[in-house]
Amino acid sequence: MKTFKGLGAVPAGIGPSVVTIGKFDGVHQGHRAVIARARGIAEERELATIVVTFDRNPLALLAPDKCPDALVSVRQKLELLATTGVDATLLLPFDRALASVPATEFVERVLVDALDAKAVLVGSDFRYGARGAGDVPLLIELGAKFGFTVEVVDDVRPAGERRVSSTWIRELLAEGDVRHATELLGHTPTVTGIVVHGAARGRELGYPTANLSPESEGLIPADGVYAGWLTDAGTRYPAAISVGDNPTFQGVAKKQVEAYVLDRELDLYDHVVDVEFVERIRGMVAFTSIEALVDTIRDDVERSRVILAG
Repeated sequence: MKTFKGLGAVPAGIGPSVVTIGKFDGVHQGHRAVIARARGIAEERELATIVVTFDRNPLALLAPDKCPDALVSVRQKLELLATTGVDATLLLPFDRALASVPATEFVERVLVDALDAKAVLVGSDFRYGARGAGDVPLLIELGAKFGFTVEVVDDVRPAGERRVSSTWIRELLAEGDVRHATELLGHTPTVTGIVVHGAARGRELGYPTANLSPESEGLIPADGVYAGWLTDAGTRYPAAISVGDNPTFQGVAKKQVEAYVLDRELDLYDHVVDVEFVERIRGMVAFTSIEALVDTIRDDVERSRVILAG
């Protein structure tokens, strides 16, 4: 997949194309349904498939107090989009200049002039242009003027449930329900970060952990212990993962992610690793003794082993 950062990076002649536009936070099953439909049209009509997205949630600029935490970083989003089979992604910087572009001008500059769109796919709630003035009816009208069709893709709704959305996935992660979140995402919730030196308490207890820097990428799930995977330089290891402030000890930073690699002792300091959350084992609790803590960690490790083997 080719990635173009800003309109100025788009080469001439990239179209004609099928385009889908959105925030694509998490690149979840709803997003993938839109992209799959776009790819199907592109194959039928021998066109390129292009995703247009943004370097931040527009609310981060327009209403920071209402902006939710991102499920994935921009880097993670681009990597996930690359797995969908699209030909290119156009990453637009959502700054004041872009936010002030009128809806019609946005369509003309981005969809028509830059990408030579022949078909545009969006969700029913798609808004664009200054103050969100552009909607689907206007897009259809502009499509008739500039020579592209518009298709509104239905929401993905698991049987008997609400529509798949980034909001729903955030709620699940806040509850620690990473298994359900995985179903909606179509991939495992993952945090990426640099392994840094910690207090070495895990090593002292016989369970050395890789401690992720607080400046990690990806939305961290609720405090607790999880079965999951740690990937370093392309190699994936089973792990028991702790998230939280470790209430048994004083002075531990909030939302610390620590991964104990099962049956292997690795030197991971300064490595950038991925930590995937497969299933929550328990919540975070304070222990009255080190012995009780070690017994519970031993049980966490065995439960992780069973979950990951299955």
